[in-house]
Amino acid sequence: MNYLAHILLANHSEDAMIGAFLGDFMRPRDADHLSLELQHEMWLHRYIDSYTDRHPEVRAARHCCRAPLRLFARIALDVYFDHLLARRWSHYCDEPLDQFAARFYRALGACSAQLPLHVQVVISRMRRHDWLHSYRHFEAVQRAVAAIARRLSRKGDHLLAALVELREFEQQVSWHFERFFPQLQAYALERRAILNYEVRQATKG
Repeated sequence: MNYLAHILLANHSEDAMIGAFLGDFMRPRDADHLSLELQHEMWLHRYIDSYTDRHPEVRAARHCCRAPLRLFARIALDVYFDHLLARRWSHYCDEPLDQFAARFYRALGACSAQLPLHVQVVISRMRRHDWLHSYRHFEAVQRAVAAIARRLSRKGDHLLAALVELREFEQQVSWHFERFFPQLQAYALERRAILNYEVRQATKG
């Protein structure tokens, strides 16, 4: 999953939302100067990514792309799912997306000085261009995927082609997403509870 989904899944606190975001940029062991809740969400980020990769609905969505592009569809789909989530935001969150995004940016800005420089650069761009709110528009998704394609050592054009095919089968991909995301929400709650229990038991020991 991409930024918006991870942050929404951790919406119970600002520290959790920040940890969910940082899971793409830092290892939990490098965040021991930050809150324990934030570190927990960095671990949970990894569980969520693993669950997503092996979920049958996600695999079925990738198969909307032709076989040569399915490896790249795995990357493109993460961003495209944020687009679908942003467009159907009110189905998954009571807080309007623009307010949700602004609240997250404020929390992120307040702790950015404690983060590595490369993360601060990403945060600055994210806030300046309002990435989370912009995912409602397919053009923003195209820009995000194009940026990833430029960082690939080879076959970045395949990634862009995968996004085009996902867009062509939008109705089918949306159907898979709407079946998958509530299951992901339930998994995140369950996995977080297990993680918190394991931490409490380790602390007692």
